[in-house]
Amino acid sequence: MLVLAIGDFHVPHRAVDLPAKFKRLLVPGKIQQILCTGNLTSRETLDYLRTVSSDILLVKGDMDESITPSAPISRVVTHGPLRIGLVHGHTVVPWADPRALGILAREMDVDVLICGHSHKFEAFEHEGRFFCLPGSATGAFSSAKGADGAPAGTETTPSFVLMDVQGPTVVLYVYALVDGEVRVEKLDYTKKV
Repeated sequence: MLVLAIGDFHVPHRAVDLPAKFKRLLVPGKIQQILCTGNLTSRETLDYLRTVSSDILLVKGDMDESITPSAPISRVVTHGPLRIGLVHGHTVVPWADPRALGILAREMDVDVLICGHSHKFEAFEHEGRFFCLPGSATGAFSSAKGADGAPAGTETTPSFVLMDVQGPTVVLYVYALVDGEVRVEKLDYTKKV
């Protein structure tokens, strides 16, 4: 199953739109499900995602109150033997911290945790679980100082993640727009059974 992990658009407040090169890649009929980490911030962004896949599971970001008022703060989806957790991440303190994310993953009882809010792509294994922070799809700036020391307001690299979920294995294809070109990196995780 091909699943798109995407979020932190912040259109139109911090970014004009999803990069055109990303829109050319995200075509209808290819992606079976979208897991959105929130901060769509516009109805148009949600409508666009509905053209990519009709199966959209999203969580509410800290800027989404008027767009998705009934969306949950977190959710769990099961694909075969994998339990995948989805959160925006603004309630995880410190933000994007592996230990804090590990606590949340244990509380949610998930094998894979997808978390937004940091606006920066990261993927790592911790305590036998896999963590994916897909970054900001538009490259919208973060209002907080980055863990890497970047000052608040610094634009980030636009990114999203396609996950090919096959049984206990997830193959991630990380798409990032670097210097005007789309770069793809492949990672994988297999749940120990």
